[in-house]
Amino acid sequence: MSRRIILLVTSPRLPAGLLTAEAWDALRAFPVFAAAESEQAAALRTAGVAVTVLDTDAQGLLDAIGDRPAAVWLAGPGGDQAFARQLGLRLAREPQLAELELMYGSWDPPGARLLDAVTVMDRLVSPGGDPWKRAQTHQTLAPYLLEESYEAYDAIVSGDLAALREELGDVLLQVVLHARLAEEQPDGHGWNIDDVAGALVEKMVRRNPHVFAGEQVRDIEEITANWERIKQAEKERESVLDGIALSQPALSLAAKILHRVRRSGMTVPLPEALDLGSSLLNVVAEAREAGLDPEAELRKAALAYADAVRAAENVSPAE
Repeated sequence: MSRRIILLVTSPRLPAGLLTAEAWDALRAFPVFAAAESEQAAALRTAGVAVTVLDTDAQGLLDAIGDRPAAVWLAGPGGDQAFARQLGLRLAREPQLAELELMYGSWDPPGARLLDAVTVMDRLVSPGGDPWKRAQTHQTLAPYLLEESYEAYDAIVSGDLAALREELGDVLLQVVLHARLAEEQPDGHGWNIDDVAGALVEKMVRRNPHVFAGEQVRDIEEITANWERIKQAEKERESVLDGIALSQPALSLAAKILHRVRRSGMTVPLPEALDLGSSLLNVVAEAREAGLDPEAELRKAALAYADAVRAAENVSPAE
């Protein structure tokens, strides 16, 4: 009967020793070899599994196995791809030597690369990391958060999904960096990325009772109404305008204020159009009544004008 070599691959993003039952059965039944020491090897030894480190090639592993019916090769955090390729090619040429079996002892969970992002950012902000990032504050980073958000918005408007993926990564960078800097706050005021994510999870569960609590809803309008009702109970706001981001562009700000007023059922007359500001506010109100987004409409008109300017720049003097 041919020997079996079980190539055991595990996720470096999960705690060492957190493996499938199938993997534990193989580890306890057969000798275990690895190319180097690792957290996984240390965890196995703690559980009573002997791990032999072999700094060798495919032939060295075959020699170490000897006449045993099977053995486990514990791949390192990077998967030992070069070694696995060498071993696979050797056994493809000489299949009588052994059968190669790939076994996943653990998998990356969804969102696992977010853990990598947090780890890399911690390295960058910790002593010996990037001096520029270590020198930043929430205040100095604020413009970058807006800039990256606008670039993501541009990618959405242009329909460029590849660019959107990249720009969302830049937005995520800002979130992770802010959270890492917050850990440095003194006197117990610090918080970290887990606090950010934990609060988000709680909010999503709390504001979607039709998904997580079995509440019955008829349509999207009722879902939206529930969201606003729950949000209002959470915030305990004194005004219908509380919570509006005042630093957003003026047209968006005006549209949001008008939206909140209309949704509340209040009747507050608009100012008479005596100056530019009050005239613009009335235009925004007219746009909303027509079902238009005044910010998007002005942006579209501005970009069209920009195209006309560029076209004029290319006109010859004679023309």
